[in-house]
Parts: sequence; C-alpha cells; structure tokens
Amino acid sequence: MIKFNKPENLNGTELLDELNAVGIKITEPPLIDGNGDLWLNIAAKNQEKATAIVAAHNGTIVALDKSAEKAAILDRIGLTADELKTILG
Repeated sequence: MIKFNKPENLNGTELLDELNAVGIKITEPPLIDGNGDLWLNIAAKNQEKATAIVAAHNGTIVALDKSAEKAAILDRIGLTADELKTILG
C-alpha cells in the first residue's frame, strides 16, 4: 500500500479506470484513512506514474436516481407525487 494525497473530488471507480488505462493494474478500491490520506495497493515501481494520475484526478459526483424507489413508496401508501407535494406544502 502506498500513500497519496487525496484528490478534492475523488471517485474511486473513475480513479481505478484511470490507473488501469495507463497500465497500473489495480482492482482493490482506494482506501481513505482517518487522516484523509489515500492509500492504493500498487507496486512501488508504479508510484511516480500513479502520483501524477492521482494529482490530476477530478472525479465526478454521481447522484443516485431514487425516483423508482420514491414511486414505489408512494404506490404502497396510495399517494401520487402531486398529492404528496400538496401535503408537504
């Protein structure tokens, strides 16, 4: 495990894809410790190349689409979205 500075916008899946794209094979998710440091399980020979990739990483934040879950709840309690909006004001 090698320690790196955690990027401000970290998306672990995207970071793994970026590292794999330049030949740094890594399958384990990044680890963030209690100090906010990023740890990657990579070979020491790849540290310099990985440092550049991590420093340039600007991951996207993906908001989960929960509309299907919300619709299922409303259906279970017998309300429409408009009715709920009316109740909540």
